[in-house]
Amino acid sequence: MLSGPFHVEGAEPGDLLIVDILEIDSCDQEDSGPFSGMGWGYTGVFATKNGGGFLTDRFPDAYKVIWDFNGDIATSRHIPEVSYAGIHHPGLMGTAPSAELLAKWTKRETALIATDPMRVPPLALPPLPDSAILGSLKGAEFDRVAREAARTAPPRENGGNQDIKNLTAGSRVFYPVFVPGAKLSFGDLHFSQGDGEITFCGAIEMGGFMDLHVDLIKGGMEKYGVRENAIFMPGIRDPHYSEWIAFSGVSVDSKGKQHYLDSWLAYMNACNHAIDYLMKFGYTDIQAYMILGTAPVEGRLSGVVDIPNACSTIYIPRAIFDFDIRPSAKGAPHQVKQGMQVPRSSN
Repeated sequence: MLSGPFHVEGAEPGDLLIVDILEIDSCDQEDSGPFSGMGWGYTGVFATKNGGGFLTDRFPDAYKVIWDFNGDIATSRHIPEVSYAGIHHPGLMGTAPSAELLAKWTKRETALIATDPMRVPPLALPPLPDSAILGSLKGAEFDRVAREAARTAPPRENGGNQDIKNLTAGSRVFYPVFVPGAKLSFGDLHFSQGDGEITFCGAIEMGGFMDLHVDLIKGGMEKYGVRENAIFMPGIRDPHYSEWIAFSGVSVDSKGKQHYLDSWLAYMNACNHAIDYLMKFGYTDIQAYMILGTAPVEGRLSGVVDIPNACSTIYIPRAIFDFDIRPSAKGAPHQVKQGMQVPRSSN
């Protein structure tokens, strides 16, 4: 869900909009009233035909996991012997583009789609009038905006769906202003997420609230050399995990083909290595994938200059498991006790 746009009095193109996240939290679970049915979360994997995820070749079907919240701790009936502290943040927040910037987005993304128009999942999504959600607009004005409006799924120069897990309470973000009033929007609240949100609908999605304070730096874009994209100072509400188990990958694909400094492919390989490892402890592949998408894992570009291979790494906090996840020469790996399996819908 996306709230906004909110008009910020005095904001003009060229300013920097200061957004302070004062508080963000999930709604309590209630049986009646306006928040009934909240107080829990979910994680989804889209089928390939509906967009897929980071590892869509390995997971072409749709899946869904339910999470229960106990204060700041999340557990799932679908993933045994794992729990973690929340890192609450908005997946999406940003200002509105100017007409010129919107046209720039549409031109470049349409050109990308044209390079492989039949690809599944698609390379990008153009404006789709039949699925536009435009608040109170009606009639001819609705039709005009629906033909031009950008999809809010990707991050862009205005911020957007960046899925930065560290934008917790206490964060301060400096957004470029492209239109009068800035037109701030935000939403897509997450209870927890791993770097990359690799399962796509892959954070723990939650119903919740966010308190903000806004201010302006007049002429801030020129003053601080900001042409596009936000500057941010993360908050201090992150869970404090200190011991990790990490996996690396390089830019060689599954068929053995060498790619040049491809950090995206290297991160994909690191994630696959982590999944293969977790399966040795009795997790199914989809359970392991869900852990990487929802736990506060750290994704890192560890090497981007040593040709021909980039090196990407993924760090998993060891304390999220109810058992010792480390390799050991003593005996076989611990086996988790399975219960309710992850619901699946065929592609």
